[in-house]
Amino acid sequence: MAELGAHLTAEAAGDDRPSIFEAVAQDSLMAAVKPALLHLVKVLAESNPGQYGLLWRRFDEIYVLLDFLLQQHYLARCSASFSENFYSLKRIPTGDCKQQPLATAGLPKKQHWKSLLLLILVPYLKGKLEKLVSSLREEDEYSIHPPSSSWKRFYRAFLAAYPFINMAWEGWFLIQQLCYILGKAQHHSPLLRLAGVRLVRLTAEDIQALEKKLAVAASSQTHSIKTQVQSAVRKALGGIAFSLSTGLSVCVFFLQFLDWWYSSENQETIKSLTALPTPPPPVHLDHGVDSALLPKLKTVCPLCRKVRVNATALSTSGFVFCYRCVYNYVKTHQRCPITGYATELQHLVKLYSPES
Repeated sequence: MAELGAHLTAEAAGDDRPSIFEAVAQDSLMAAVKPALLHLVKVLAESNPGQYGLLWRRFDEIYVLLDFLLQQHYLARCSASFSENFYSLKRIPTGDCKQQPLATAGLPKKQHWKSLLLLILVPYLKGKLEKLVSSLREEDEYSIHPPSSSWKRFYRAFLAAYPFINMAWEGWFLIQQLCYILGKAQHHSPLLRLAGVRLVRLTAEDIQALEKKLAVAASSQTHSIKTQVQSAVRKALGGIAFSLSTGLSVCVFFLQFLDWWYSSENQETIKSLTALPTPPPPVHLDHGVDSALLPKLKTVCPLCRKVRVNATALSTSGFVFCYRCVYNYVKTHQRCPITGYATELQHLVKLYSPES
């Protein structure tokens, strides 16, 4: 059995292809970085909403911009993405090349921009689509739209079809990986095939060329004002990308640990370790003209001043409202109407009484 499975880890002589474990590991590296950074930004936003609230609301766009700078830097310098370079891999154009180009030579322009767009846009669009599906499911569950509206019929059909679309997408990647394991494909990912490149290991010549290029860039001297300005801009962009890459390289294992620590499998452990006494009622922080006041009757909604319908609590403050009232308020203002605490739609908690 060991001999039959040896091809999974040990490559044949002269084969420069990475093993399936190296290929999948570099894919999972960047996938683990974003959730860990997202949790860090969430903690900052909850501790200081006024200062870090925009960073939390625009996290996807800010992350895409930083990811673009990082991946552009590594594709231009090493012919590889950040995670591929971390595992000593590089990209070369697909085809039977007798002599591989050095990593410092870069990819052809067509393959370079295809690789960059697929590295950046596909995860971004997939994340946005998942958020849209989650939002539509939430609205469908609580019937935000009238039952007979054409919009509701459309997005219900979309919600019904999305699991099959997602299954087809994941199945495409699985089939490609199986073909790669069996030696029937040059790519472990369909995105590499679409970009027209394949992954190979860095050679000793690649490593020497990268070190030489870095040394030459550090010792190069320019004299004209124009070249000095261009060099300063390039160095500034390169410095940003280098600082990001260095920080990610140093913190990558720490971020993976955070991702594991805050995963759903460890929530019970975290709760038991961080259990605290029940806190007192929140302090009324919002003294604005449009702030809601607490009614005298506990069964009345503070927003509509009527008996609550479909009672829903805010986990950030503990106050209870009608679902429609608090949903529309939080969606518009992103805060609790009583305390002014920063609040999102995910903080709405449906309450069920024994009578219901």
